[in-house]
Amino acid sequence: MTARDTRVHAPETAVAVRVRADGEMSEEDLAYLREKMDAVLGRPGLPPVSGEIRIIRAAAPHVGQPWTAGAEIRVGHYLVVVHAREHSVRELADRLQDRLRSRTDRVAHRTHGTRRTATPPPWRGGETS
Repeated sequence: MTARDTRVHAPETAVAVRVRADGEMSEEDLAYLREKMDAVLGRPGLPPVSGEIRIIRAAAPHVGQPWTAGAEIRVGHYLVVVHAREHSVRELADRLQDRLRSRTDRVAHRTHGTRRTATPPPWRGGETS
């Protein structure tokens, strides 16, 4: 069993996510996974992102979904935790991307400041237009 540590970096945002792969994983699959994580975590408009993604392959040959991923990502002040299991590394990367995108979208909208108005609505004594 081998362990490799890589970093996912996006030039326009502060992204420091460590990807740790335990097990046999090809360089192409690792590059595909990094590309998928860059697409989600390197988007403009997200707060600073940091954390770790762990990819593990089961040693037993009879396991139906041998690839497992666990991600603990801090987006701004919020912690995003995502787990996924799949048959292949590429399916796992796609599933992880979908789950991370939905969770980070929630966090981005949660911290979005334009949801609140500066003045109260008209029925609470605010200005009418």
